Parts: sequence; structure tokens; C-alpha cells
Amino acid sequence: MKSGSTLTTWLSGLDGSRLARVLGARRDAMAPPEPRTVGELADRLQRPGSVALSLQRLALPHFQVAEALVALGAPASRAALGELLGAADGQAARDLDAVLEALADHALAWPDGAGDLHVAGSLHQVWDAPLGLDAPLEELLADTTSEELRGMLAALGVRPPGVKQQRLAALVDHHSDPEQVVSVIAGAPEAARELLERRAAGTPGQPRSAVFGTAGDGLEPGERWALERGFLVQDRYYYGPSRMPAEVALALRGPGRHAPFDPVPPSTRCAPVTSREVDHEASAAATAFASRAVSVLSVCSATAPVRLKSGGIGARELARIGRAAQADDAVVRLVLETAHAAGLMSPDGDRVMPTEAYDAWTQQEPPEQFAVLLRAWRDLPLTPAQARDEDGKALPALAGAPPCNGCVQARHGLLAAAERLPAGQGATVASELGSLVTWHRPLAHPSPTDGTPFATVIREAELLGVLARGALSALGIHLWTGDTESLDFECRRLLPPATTTARIGADLTAVVTGTPSARLASLLDSVADRETSGTASVWRFSAGSIRRALDAGLVRDDITADLAAVAAGPLPQPLSYLIADVARGHGRVRVSPAACVVHGAEPALLAELAAHRRLAKLGLRQLAPTVLVSRSPLDATLAALRAEGYAPVAETAEGTVRIERAWSPHAAAGGVNTSAPVDPGALALQLLKAPPTLPDPAPLAGGRPFATDTEEIVSGWAKHLPYSDVRQLAHAIDTGGPITVEYVAASGNRTVRTLSHLDLDPPYLEAWCHLRDDGRVFTLSRIHGVMGLVPE
Repeated sequence: MKSGSTLTTWLSGLDGSRLARVLGARRDAMAPPEPRTVGELADRLQRPGSVALSLQRLALPHFQVAEALVALGAPASRAALGELLGAADGQAARDLDAVLEALADHALAWPDGAGDLHVAGSLHQVWDAPLGLDAPLEELLADTTSEELRGMLAALGVRPPGVKQQRLAALVDHHSDPEQVVSVIAGAPEAARELLERRAAGTPGQPRSAVFGTAGDGLEPGERWALERGFLVQDRYYYGPSRMPAEVALALRGPGRHAPFDPVPPSTRCAPVTSREVDHEASAAATAFASRAVSVLSVCSATAPVRLKSGGIGARELARIGRAAQADDAVVRLVLETAHAAGLMSPDGDRVMPTEAYDAWTQQEPPEQFAVLLRAWRDLPLTPAQARDEDGKALPALAGAPPCNGCVQARHGLLAAAERLPAGQGATVASELGSLVTWHRPLAHPSPTDGTPFATVIREAELLGVLARGALSALGIHLWTGDTESLDFECRRLLPPATTTARIGADLTAVVTGTPSARLASLLDSVADRETSGTASVWRFSAGSIRRALDAGLVRDDITADLAAVAAGPLPQPLSYLIADVARGHGRVRVSPAACVVHGAEPALLAELAAHRRLAKLGLRQLAPTVLVSRSPLDATLAALRAEGYAPVAETAEGTVRIERAWSPHAAAGGVNTSAPVDPGALALQLLKAPPTLPDPAPLAGGRPFATDTEEIVSGWAKHLPYSDVRQLAHAIDTGGPITVEYVAASGNRTVRTLSHLDLDPPYLEAWCHLRDDGRVFTLSRIHGVMGLVPE
């Protein structure tokens, strides 16, 4: 009987409640419209996509039983299955019945009228070699000639029948008797016996030296003996290693060897924990994350992150966002990935820009904002906090990598594992939940850089308040069940509403407990510097921050009025005095753009020049009765004035009249130097007496601003380097050129390294080390000198 019709018969015999359980277990696989007959339902359940969807939700024992059923072949008896799994009686048998019941609810395995077990046809495609067993002998010998079959039977001492089908049936009948197989192999040469026992145990053989060849080429010791008797079967064209039929492998394994069956999850150390303790910790974590999420996305809204040429946001941009938002790398990555999944941010050209949905999100209260990101995290097709790949290279955020279903299963497995902990108990060490994730979701993928299994996804759950005190919080429970309405309620219960006021102290700080509203955060960011963020955020006022607000166009009265409107009490006098003092001095000195200055003793003449229509292209502007500034360079201004009949003269930087000497064609043609000869000795003495050339002051010491973001990042981490060395190192990073540095190892040894292929990943620098001829990771703070490139 075909599996489809058997499933139809089984479904037809179910009562209403049991049929509803099957429909509930496979509801996501039911594409509209709903099936109208049991036969149509059975066909729908047999589809490969439906089978794959159910497998993703099953625990390890369900996989083990399904694999054993596929290995036994359908239909299989319940007794044979129990014997194979070592679950013929006792508690193990009851556990097996429970697993079979769950497989039946998912329409993956079901009994027929005789009690034999059938499996979904698509389930055979899941395992190439279930339980390490190859295909049956009859399938492996399908292309074997009648003469070859005759030779195998003769080698076994069996009289060959007359036709091919009879010979094949006789060989299959012989190999299906475990006692006969074991008896023949017991008398085999030692090399053949060891080879067959090793293959039966699942240890692969040696690969052939050539893909194609004759039957005698590249055989292992004893392999010819096994091939001549059908205990191993070679591909017709000698492609790949020989294969062992399933009947031979089962006979050699013997009746005492059982397939793996682990119906009980691994034990986890637990400690008592109250729901109040879980709520308190979950509330603190969720509140802190919501506040940091607002900060991270606010920074991205103010300055859209730049995308790498290969796609995604690189380590440099992530570090910039983290510094500005006072958030570590894991939080920044988690916020960006969930915000992108929720539609709050989207790539636009070479940047990642906020969307219209982000504008609406900023107007929501923190509980609603957090719920949006939390729902997006549940089904993210990646592990957002994973910062490095299996090779240790930094991963960009929002890189658009292919969806990883195993990452989704890791998250769902964690929720399932934590949800099944004993009531009132939490894992003593949260990382121990990793072994439970593997049991609940065998298809889950751990991060390749995790020291313990699934440490990254566990850390994400703790940051979001889904996991608290080693137990699943109320947020996690409703996230697991998919109850959106209850999840939103718990977010409102655990997260306070946005704070609209700040406590402004006489120490020039503003403290906001909880999550500040978008308006409050924007105001404080504009007039003060954020020092900390999280459960409580702190801003500090300074002359520089007030000056920054005035430079942005705000005026003294507006700043005072806006701060008074959000202050929990009256503005402290020190802050009022600070605002007044900075505003009083703001703008007393003005700086205008100018390429050169035009001045003279006659105000009327200067006014005439400023009003001259033909000189309008110079961009002349009168600053004083006798002073004009020009937007055009000095020589262009001179030429324009002279073209209009004026007779200006040029001045040097010291204010003296510049002498314009005529060009001498004789000196140029003959190369004659008309100046007095220079005494080399006198010139050397003059140079020695000259003061040394000082390097440019660093930006933090009042010098010019950093030329690139790389300079600023390197300067922040490489504290031992002067600014000139910082510039050299940053230039090498940006251009990809080699550089030679003095490096101090953790042991204190000083070495000189020539580096190339530099990749900045603060606080580290990944590079190819020419000294070691290998890739190395260097700590920026241990680079004590930059010497450029030493020629080889």
C-alpha cells in the first residue's frame, strides 16, 4: 500500500479531536484554500515543504526515531523499532510511544491497521545514509550483470540459479540472514575481516588513487575478497569508494548495538527564582536596551552610516555609532539588524537611511518601540550579535547575507529550552542552556566563535530581557507562544513610559531616569554632551556644548526657555550663568571667508570699487570704509582691477609691497645665475643655527581637525603614537599600503614589523606580518612607533 493512501486511511479513522491536533501541528503548511477532503489533506501533508517545516519544530528524539524508521524501511514493526532503539520495554518504551504520538501529530509517521509503522515519503530524502547505513543490496546490485552475480554466488558456495533475477534474489536472501553473513566473514582473511568491520562501524575507507580504473586499481587490503562475495559493491564505472549494503552492516553490528535514542533532555543546574526577581531583571534589561536603541538610531538618523563597497556597515562605522550612542558593539549590531528587519532603516545608495516608519516609531512610547524590535528579533534569519566569522574576520552589519534557518532555529530552541525548565527554577549558569538548545532544535546553528554552544544567542536574549536570572521572562513566554497582544501588554507593564523631564543639577548635569522621549533627547543632545545612557542617562553642559547650540542657530532666550520647560525644577544658577556668559561672548569676533584683502587710504575709492558692476565677479564686500575683502585670489583680483584702469599693488604676507621682477630671457636660456655665489660652509652654519621644525600639533592639542575618520579612531586607541605617526598609520590603512611599525608584545619584547593588507577593527589591527609570513592581529595601544616602509 502506498504511503499516501495509508495516510488517507489513517486520517479517515481519527476522531475529531485527534484530527484537530494534526491540523494544529501542521497549520503553517496548509496553504489556502483549506483542504476539503481527507485525501486532499493527506496529499498536502506529504509535500516536501510541509515535511521540512515540521522537522524544524521537532526535538532530538523525534529526529532519532524518524531516522530509525527510514533505516528500517517502511512498513516497520513497532517491535523492530523498539529493539533497534533499545526501547523494547519499561520507561524507554513509554518514551518511544510518546515520540511516535508526536510524529503522528505531524503526519510524519503513522500506524496502519496491522500495527506497522509508515513514514512520509519525503522523509527518505532527509538522510542519505540513515544510521550510517547505505542502500539495500538489491538497489546497489541493480546494474550488475548476470555473470557477475553468478560469480558472487559461487564464491559464497551457493549454487547459482539460471536467470539474473533469480540470482539476485538468491544473493539478497543469503545476505538477509545475519548468521550466514557473520559465519562467512568469520572465515575471511584477516585484512578483509578488519576492513568489513571498520566499514560496518561507520569508519570510511581510503579514497581511490584514480576516479576511473580497473577492478584491481587502488583497492584496500582485503577489499577484492569482499567485492567478489557482494559484501562490498563497487560502482559500475569504478567511480568513488566501494559501498557496503545495509544488510551486511546490520549483520556485522550485531543485535546488541542500538541506534541512539535520547528521550530525556540534558540536565541543567537550576536554582530557585521568583517571578518578581525575573520581572525586575527583565524590566531593567529591556529598559536599558530600549534607551540604547533610541540613542543608536538617533545617531544613525543624524549621520547616516556609510556602507562598504561590498555591502553592510563596517567596523569603523559601527565603532563611530557605538561611541556616539554610548553602546557596545553587540548592542549596536542588535539594534541595527532588528531595526532593518522592522523596516525602520533601509539601504539607500552608499548609506543606510531611516525610513518613514522610523519617523512614526520615534513618536511611540518606549514599550511600543521595544515591542517592534523584539518581534523582529524572534525570526531574524541571522545572529545579529555575531561579530566575526569562522575565520576570525570582522563581519559587517546589515551585510545582506543569505538567510540562515539554523540561526532562527537556535533562537527558537533557546525559547523552547527555557520554557521547559521546572517552574520557579532558573539556570544557575545561563550558558548551560546551550546543550538544551541542541536537544530541542537539532537543526540549530551555533555561532562559530562561541566559546560555549549558543553563547551569542543567549547573550542577545539577556540583553533584550527575554532571559532573566536563567529563566524565561514574561516577555520570552509570549514571544515563544506568538501571542502579540499579550507581548505588547507585558512590554507596557515592564517598561516605563518615556520620560519627558530631566533633573538639572548645579553641577551642570542633566539626569533622565528611564527612556527619554525623542523631544527631550534631541534637546539635550543639542545643548549638552551625553556621558552615559541606559537605565539612567546623563548629559553634561559645558561652554563648548552651549557654543555648539548657538552655532547651530539657537539663541540664548530659546535655550533657557526650552530647558526650563523640561526641567523638573527651576534652572540652577550655574547653568543660567554659563548660558549667559557664552552667549555674551558669542559672535563678538566674526570670521569671513576671503581669498585676499583690498585696502587703501581713500574711503571714496574703496566704495567705488565695491559698487563697480564689472568687478562684481570678484565678490568684493566692504568691511570698513577703507577695507574690502575679495572672494577671488590675489592675482585674479589684481588683474581685474588693472583691466578696469586701476593701479593696485600687491602686498606680501608681512604687509610690505611685493616687488614684481621682470623675467630675464637670457638667464633662462643660458642658465646663468646672476646672484652672488653661496658659501656652502656659511650655509651649513646658518642651517644649524635655525630652530628645529616642530611637528603639527595634534587636533586635541589645538591643531587642525583630523583629516579622516581613520585618524580619529587610531588616535583614540594608539595612545603612544604622536600625531605624525597616527597620520602615517591611518594613511596606510586607508590606501592599503605597507607600513613598518615598532610593536611591543604582551611579554614586553620590542619588535619591528612590516605590515600590509591592513584591516582596522578597533581596538585591533588585522594585517599580514612580513616577519612571521602570516596573518596576525595587533593591539593598537601596543604600537609605539611608525617608521614608514623600510625598503628591502
